[in-house]
This record gives sequence, C-alpha cells and structure tokens, in this order.
Amino acid sequence: MKQTRRPSLWRWICARILALAIGSVIVIAACMWLRYAVQNYWIMGRMPAAVRQEFITLSQNPQSNPERFHAIVDTWWGLSYSTPSIASADWVTVALLVLVMIPFIVVMGLKHARPLALQFSRLRAAAKDVTEGQFGRQAELVEDAPAEMISFAADFNTMTGQLARYEKELRASHVAMAHELRSPLTAAIGRLQGMMDGVFDATPEQLGMVMKQLQHLNRLTDELHLLSLAEAGNLVLDDRPFRLDELVQERITWIMPQADAHNVTLTLRNPRPCPFSGDAFRMGQVFTILMENAIRYGREGGHLDMTLHYAKGHYLLEFADDGPGVQPPFLPEMFKRFSREEQSRARHSGGSGLGLSIARAICEAHGGRISASLPDTGGLAVRILLPFDAADEEKSRS
Repeated sequence: MKQTRRPSLWRWICARILALAIGSVIVIAACMWLRYAVQNYWIMGRMPAAVRQEFITLSQNPQSNPERFHAIVDTWWGLSYSTPSIASADWVTVALLVLVMIPFIVVMGLKHARPLALQFSRLRAAAKDVTEGQFGRQAELVEDAPAEMISFAADFNTMTGQLARYEKELRASHVAMAHELRSPLTAAIGRLQGMMDGVFDATPEQLGMVMKQLQHLNRLTDELHLLSLAEAGNLVLDDRPFRLDELVQERITWIMPQADAHNVTLTLRNPRPCPFSGDAFRMGQVFTILMENAIRYGREGGHLDMTLHYAKGHYLLEFADDGPGVQPPFLPEMFKRFSREEQSRARHSGGSGLGLSIARAICEAHGGRISASLPDTGGLAVRILLPFDAADEEKSRS
C-alpha cells in the first residue's frame, strides 16, 4: 500500500498563511472594484442613449469639456463616483497597496506562527523518542508559543517524567519479585533434591521444611494478586458494618503470643465505640501487618501504643512503637512493593516487603489513607485515616 507523504507542520502553516493573506487581499480589492463596476453598469444602463454616448466620449478625455463631464457625474453618480477602469490612478494605488500588504501579512503571520510550529515539532520529536522507549524524554519549551501549547508541553513533560519513574519502579519491582519468588522455590527444590539423592532422610521434619517454603511461596503469590487487583481497581470488598475498636482488640488478642515471645507490650489507649462500614477481614489484615511489623522490627521488650479516635470527619488510628525507627529518606519508600530498611530496623529480617504496600492498598480501597512519621520521642508512628459516616453510627446505636 502506497503511503501518502504529508507535509510538515511548518509547511502546512506556511501554505495556509500565504493562501489566506494573498486570497484575502485580492478578494478585498476585487470586491471594491466590483462594487464600483456594478454601480457604473447600473447607472449607465439607466442613462438615455444620447447622454450615455456623450459621457463615454467625455470619459476618454474629460479635459475637452470638464464642466459637462462633472455635470453628468454629479447628476447620475453624486459624490460616490469612481471609474472602474483598472488604469485609473485610484486603482493603481490600490494595486500597489495590495503588493505591499501581501508580503507584510505573510512575514508577520509566519513570524508569529513559527513558535507554534516549533513547539509542535519538539513535542513530536519527544513523543517519537518515548515510543522508542526513552520514557524520560522532555520536550524543550518555546517561550513565544501560545499559553495552551506551553501548558500542553509542560503536561507532556510531567507525563514522561512519571513514565520514567514508573518504568524504574516496575523494573525494580520485577527484580525484587523474581528474587522473592526464587528464594523459597530454590530452598524447597534444594531440600527435595537432597532427599531424592539420599543426602537427607524424608522425615516429617524435612518435609515440614519443604512445606514451610511452599507456604511462603503461596503467601507471596496471594499478596501479589491482592496488590494487582487493588492497582487495577478490582479489589472486591465485603462491605458490612462493624466496629473498628472491636476489630483492633480482636487482632491484639490474636497476635499476643508473638508479642509475648519478644516481650513487646501492646496497648490500646482510650478505646471508644467506632462504628464503620467496610471489609472487616481486609482491615484486620492492615492491623495485623502493622502489629507484626512493630514486633518484628521494634525494640526487644518494647511497647506498641495504639490509639483510635474521631478527628475532623475521620477516624484516626495511630500505631506508635519505641523501636529504632527508620532513616528519614526511607519514609516515602515505605509503602512501595518490596521496600525494606533492615539496617535500622533489623533485629529480624524476614517478611516479603509487601506488607505495608498491601496495607496502603486496602486503606485506599476503603477511601482512606495511611502515612508514617518519626516522632520526636523516637520509634515509628503509622497513622491511618478512614472516612467517618454518621449513618454508620446510627446503625450501630440501633
């Protein structure tokens, strides 16, 4: 199939500006001449034949009898008379003005259209690089371009900047994902191969070690599936009324054996009835993740203080430990996939690095948000804001 070659934007603009400028001036001049030509034809058609013949003769040489010539003009045309002859001085002047104005209009039009074409050209070149995989490509801004084009180019640059960040995060996520999935799989395969080769006996203890790795692998795939659903906006929630304070207390009871093993004290301060409508199972996951993180990375024999109260149209839940905390630059990275900072919170390694990203996904699916900060007293504080609905409180009372 033959591909049609299309002109560049600059040529496209130039052709249309030239056509518009030349055409407009010629049409204006033609309309002016046509107006006088039609008037002249109409008036001469109404003249008596003798007067018309006399006027034609005089118009060829007005100086032969100027008084009679002007008398006929004043009688039939009045002050609006102008001869439609192209050779007359008036129309020669008009022709000269046309010749002068056409280049002027063309030059000024092209001068002011050039920034528009240049900005489009730079955007096209940048877009082409993006299609070839250079996601961070930026289009240089042209100062004299229209405001809409400047805004469009700036938005394009913002978009490509985000694409570059997403690509970087995606590559890092894929590398981390491959590593996390490979580790338990390699351990399980190695242990099974050892039993097949007779290095290990197929005892319940050895089989239990293999099962533990496979369970870890299964948990990883479930967590990745949940995150994929959340990012696609397809995380299904079992929306039912429940009380947040009761759910937190239930999660404390469930995780208490782990806390006792590390001498960590769990305290829910100032509990009050907090009716909420959402998925109790998913929100329970969030609370469990935050409690397990505090136990895993907090201080041996430390404390985890939890508060739950109503603040400015939201429920505020805060989980504050007294552990080593994290480095300030790590705070924005905490809720990304596979994020860990084991140097500062490394009493135990372990975990998939997906917990906080899952907690963020669940909170956002409930219309809330989650954040972390470093209190002046030390440790790490994680805050959850969830929407408060007065209707939920009425349902709870009824």
